[in-house]
Amino acid sequence: MNADQREAVRENAKYLRNVRPLDPDEISEYVTGQPHPAAVRQVLRESAVELGLVERADGRFEPVADGPLDVAFDGVAAFPDSCGRVLDERLVERYGPDWPAGESGARIRERVRTVKAAYLRGDPVEYDAETALCYALYHLPDYYAAVQYVLAELVDARLLDRDLRVLDVGAGVGGPALGLADFLPENALVGYHAVEPSEAADVLDRLLSETGRNVRATVHRTTAEAFDPRRDVEWFDADERFDLVVFANVLSELDDPAGVVEAYADALAEDGTVVGLAPADRNTALGLRAVERTVADEGPLTVYAPTVRLWPGYAPTDECWSFDARPDLAVPAFQERLAEAADGDPEEFVNVDVQYAYSLLRRDGRRRYDVDLDASQVARFADADTHVTERVDCYAAKLSHDLSDGGNPLYRVADGSQRTAHFAVLTRETALNDVLGQADYGDLLRFENVLVLWNDDERAYNLVVDDETIVDPIPG
Repeated sequence: MNADQREAVRENAKYLRNVRPLDPDEISEYVTGQPHPAAVRQVLRESAVELGLVERADGRFEPVADGPLDVAFDGVAAFPDSCGRVLDERLVERYGPDWPAGESGARIRERVRTVKAAYLRGDPVEYDAETALCYALYHLPDYYAAVQYVLAELVDARLLDRDLRVLDVGAGVGGPALGLADFLPENALVGYHAVEPSEAADVLDRLLSETGRNVRATVHRTTAEAFDPRRDVEWFDADERFDLVVFANVLSELDDPAGVVEAYADALAEDGTVVGLAPADRNTALGLRAVERTVADEGPLTVYAPTVRLWPGYAPTDECWSFDARPDLAVPAFQERLAEAADGDPEEFVNVDVQYAYSLLRRDGRRRYDVDLDASQVARFADADTHVTERVDCYAAKLSHDLSDGGNPLYRVADGSQRTAHFAVLTRETALNDVLGQADYGDLLRFENVLVLWNDDERAYNLVVDDETIVDPIPG
């Protein structure tokens, strides 16, 4: 199909899109030379994001519905078998059908160990073809799941529309991309752009073929620093920007992560969200919080969740190792095969824990919790040293699951003004304070009559929640 015919297809689509569903057979008849309907369909697919069209199961196209996404999300139980088969095919192509066994299995397991050790040390990882496959073997399932829990928070707040434009910076082998695609309903339109310079993009390309018909994906094989959406994304302009800019498990690998995030803030729509996602290990989780504080407390963005900034003019300076945890996934077949062929501990090659640190940042100043506090009525964590041994009222976000080791339940809490770590310790549970244990990660709570103590061993403040304390949830 020549350029004039392609333009004629688009013009007909613009005219008919609000009249009736677009039928490639019908549009073909209106175009000079009557190109084959399959060629018309391909032009409509390529222009879907620009025209705001979703493809139906019957092969026709219609405008994507206006309004926020409505997703019935009940957690993630397993990595999809279809994507597992694609990964297995890649492994078979490189190593043969018995890839988990013999010399190839030993090489794969050693590379998995090497990549894991590098991450824990904070060392950079070079993604050649073998490293990319081994990384996918170990990390695809948990990253696939983690991003869906984060997206669910945005959907619950009605912050994602059915017409969604996503920029995935450092997309890697595609765990977050697959999670995003599976999370969204079929009638959502996703203009997905991935930035990935390494050979991980080969795995990503193959896995993107398993996404739905209304995920319009483009992979840009370049670095985060070199990519420019104004030049490299056809539809991008001052009025059309990205609704989501995702940095999943990549910030720890950048030389200037805060600078890169700030640069990409200009690519974000005014009501869009930057999603930062990192593994739960100490180094990467703390690194994510450091980036968050630089770009939000000192830069162009503001924190939506899960951390809070409850006191204007105050920003946190404590060391905040904070992460969420969700139910384990079923062990995928490819990890099971690799583990069964291993000598020693097979669990070394199974990774189904869903534990992750995340940050949601906005340009419009919107926060999950927008409260107006009075320091004469409630205590500020920045002033905790003046309240030791006193009972106070305060507000704080719950930023951990139970951290105790069989003792009194212990939770990290923060109000955004803290200079030192604060923990809520539940010493005596009652019907008036049991919400502390029941609250989800990131929930904001009001503490009434809580005892403030200094824990010299941990160099932290403890908020002692006992039978004299009331804890209430604050609506978001």
